[in-house]
Amino acid sequence: MRLPSRLPAASEQLPCAQAVRPSIFNRQMKKPLILLTNDDGVLAPGIRTLADALRDFADVVVAAPDRERSAASHSISLDRPLRVDEVEANTYAIDGTPVDCVYLALLHLVPRRPSLVVSGINNGFNLGSDVFYSGTVAGAVEGALRGVPALAVSLERKRPQDFSHAADFARALAHEIIRRGAEALPDASLLSVNLPAGPVRGYRVTFLGRRVYRDQVDVRQDLRGRSYYWIGGPEENATDLPGSDCSAVRDGLASVTPLGLDLTHTRLIGELVGWQVGNFVHEAIERAKS
Repeated sequence: MRLPSRLPAASEQLPCAQAVRPSIFNRQMKKPLILLTNDDGVLAPGIRTLADALRDFADVVVAAPDRERSAASHSISLDRPLRVDEVEANTYAIDGTPVDCVYLALLHLVPRRPSLVVSGINNGFNLGSDVFYSGTVAGAVEGALRGVPALAVSLERKRPQDFSHAADFARALAHEIIRRGAEALPDASLLSVNLPAGPVRGYRVTFLGRRVYRDQVDVRQDLRGRSYYWIGGPEENATDLPGSDCSAVRDGLASVTPLGLDLTHTRLIGELVGWQVGNFVHEAIERAKS
């Protein structure tokens, strides 16, 4: 089959792509379509529980890695082909990263433009700076990059793990995003949700906090005397600012954090204009002289 050169425009969609009102649930109209991915693997209990919950009101296509790809960040596979296996109807296992899965699904696998991309439910928080490493968040970011509203969902790691409460919250939030239609989330934005284990007592709209880890490199030797390394240490107990995602989950609440794709530090732009970098002259001075 031929890869389309672009994702269909919103104006080319069926009724589910327009501003969504409660009438979308009329049986005479198509359900909204949700593309679902994760970084824990296509058979992980979190994504399967969430798929079942979302099917209450939407058609769901699952495109997820064929194995765990945690901390893959926004890695994309450009140096090898990807293999796809339809393990169940509308459920695709892909031998790539979460970003690979969303890219391939949006451009080739989905039957129409999705109303929403959802990534999760991740087995473990993605708080603060975790968003830069997380494959779960990256899956949602890829959706947002391609103009589709997106949502990442992560749950506190516990044993035994119960994803049902997080799935209920994610379903309610996904429903609200779709109900609000095309203007629900601005372009180049997404939502990152973190939930403490157990029933959801409520939620707080938050900013990214500071999740502190012990930086360490664990050096070991194999049977032939060669060194190998484990990097990354456990989380440290640290206080955080009120209103952050870390504070919300510590208070037993779900955090809903809006993220933007523009990483520009706007205040620093003005300060950099005044820098003198060696003998190089920046463009603003050249314009002033002309």
